Amino acid sequence: MSSAGRGSMLAQPLQRPPAGRIAALFGLIVLGALVGLAGALVQAAWFPGGLLLALAGAAGLFLGGSRALGSRSGAVAPAFGWVVAVILLTASRPEGDFLFGAGGGSYLFLLGGMALAVICATMGLGRQPDTDGARLGK
Repeated sequence: MSSAGRGSMLAQPLQRPPAGRIAALFGLIVLGALVGLAGALVQAAWFPGGLLLALAGAAGLFLGGSRALGSRSGAVAPAFGWVVAVILLTASRPEGDFLFGAGGGSYLFLLGGMALAVICATMGLGRQPDTDGARLGK
């Protein structure tokens, strides 16, 4: 998106993203939900190592999505899928069954994953101008 001669990039009208980008974001949402489900199972199975593995997988997905798409939305999309999956897994059923136990590891997984999502989303690349020089008169 070039803003040569049309003013500031922030003053440009919003445009619908291409279909490939929408498909990539949807794929990242689904992948985030799968990583949340796998992390919920792994963190309880092997407590110290499984928790670290689950959080490392979530962080890798969030940061990898951000780098792959070159924007913060690449980290927000899988984080959204991860949070939705994990929140749905914490809800108990009418029979009294639930996936998460009431232990410290479950809370570390929930809070740690949310903290990693915020960290990776803020570390992601924002909108940058297409021009090479950012200084005036160049």
